[in-house]
Amino acid sequence: METKKILVVDDKEYVSEGIAEVLRRKGYLVRTAQSGPVALNFFAREQYDLVISDFNMQPMNGIALLEGVKQANPDVPFVIFTGRGDIKTAVEAMEKGALTFLEKDDTLLPKLEAVAERALQVRSLMVENKALKNELRDKWNYVGSAPKLMEIRKFTEAVAASRSTVLITGESGTGKELVARWIHYHSPRKPGPFIKINCAALPDGLIESELFGHEKGAFTGAVKNKIGKFEAASGGTLLLDEIGEMPMPAQAKLLRAIQEREIQKVGGDDPVQVDVRILAASNRDLEAEIEKGNFREDLYYRLNVFHVELPPLRERREDIVELATHFIGKYNDIEGYSVDGMTSECEKLLLGYAWPGNIRELESAMQRAVVLTRKGIIQPQTIEDFMNASSRGRQQTANISAGSCSPASSSSAHSDTGGGSGSSGIKFNAGMTIADAEKELIIKTLEHCAQNKTKAADMLGISVRTLRNKLNEYALGGDGQEDE
Repeated sequence: METKKILVVDDKEYVSEGIAEVLRRKGYLVRTAQSGPVALNFFAREQYDLVISDFNMQPMNGIALLEGVKQANPDVPFVIFTGRGDIKTAVEAMEKGALTFLEKDDTLLPKLEAVAERALQVRSLMVENKALKNELRDKWNYVGSAPKLMEIRKFTEAVAASRSTVLITGESGTGKELVARWIHYHSPRKPGPFIKINCAALPDGLIESELFGHEKGAFTGAVKNKIGKFEAASGGTLLLDEIGEMPMPAQAKLLRAIQEREIQKVGGDDPVQVDVRILAASNRDLEAEIEKGNFREDLYYRLNVFHVELPPLRERREDIVELATHFIGKYNDIEGYSVDGMTSECEKLLLGYAWPGNIRELESAMQRAVVLTRKGIIQPQTIEDFMNASSRGRQQTANISAGSCSPASSSSAHSDTGGGSGSSGIKFNAGMTIADAEKELIIKTLEHCAQNKTKAADMLGISVRTLRNKLNEYALGGDGQEDE
């Protein structure tokens, strides 16, 4: 536990040092000052968890010091004491934010011990509460004021109070998980867990085990009992991300779990009751998947009690600058930099860009800009460099997905013995089988995506599950990142 720091102020050194010695014996880190101006100087250079000060000091009395401390940091508790039993002074101190007022008599030191302990507990609670509020505001909250976003916020505020299922859809990067977490944190289930499971990242044979758990010995490798995501989320919320990727057999068992509010563990005999609120997210058109026979219609209607469709960033351009400013502040805090903002030219560039990756791409752009700028104002060149790099990346993706050579690399293709080479380095030789060509394409795409299967699957236009099956088919192994 971090040692608490206390600043003790009194113009009589023997008084301040006497108080300090008592508090040091309690394990606190204590510094003393003999005047208000010196104390404010210390306070400006260091962080303190508590200030204890005499009232009667020159040239700055305790009330003036209190005002200076509260102006610098209103959250720091302030205890004031005086040799005179002056009710008027006590009232003034409390009105200006003092935690308490003590009289300087024979009981002062034991009283200060108790008051310091209480004040520091209050301080810890304030810090914890502020951190929780910041988490909800910064991490799991809406940023922006576009009409579509305000409609969604109003709708989810009403929906959050219920236990009904919610289906959240939208393009990749539009903030589906953020909305799911917002619903959870604004619901009666907020004290309970929020559990997320990526349905696209689960191997076919392990989906039921991950969702419902299994008993020891249920299958090869089941060396101990396992609690599934449904049980882990009991009393809270379970987000089924990329629900459109779930295979049909697992969909049937998921439907039963939602309807009956009970699960059957793999290898288990007795059903287990669960109290879970289900949220589901997908960037696929589930109604189209139903038409193709890839998604159960009854499960769709069970999940789609309430539906939130998130708009792409290109449909809420009025929020782009506000979001960018939010991310500048976020990465200033994370990286410890002091970027003050961006030029109006940068704002024009952001507003004129298509943002195919939506909010996720905008966040990446601003993170990069903050790291490269570090201090001062973000310049247009930094934004232009990101956009140019993104455009090149999408062109490479198109080339890889098509398995074709770019015009710039066609001449070098003829120089390779026995085959052609595109800008991505993929070689196709006359007579090679389609399977060999597919294997080469998968290998190069994974290399291009730093072994991130989700990104590679997007580039190839297939699901993560299909990609994983291909990796097993070609004995390419299963290592690599699943998520973006």
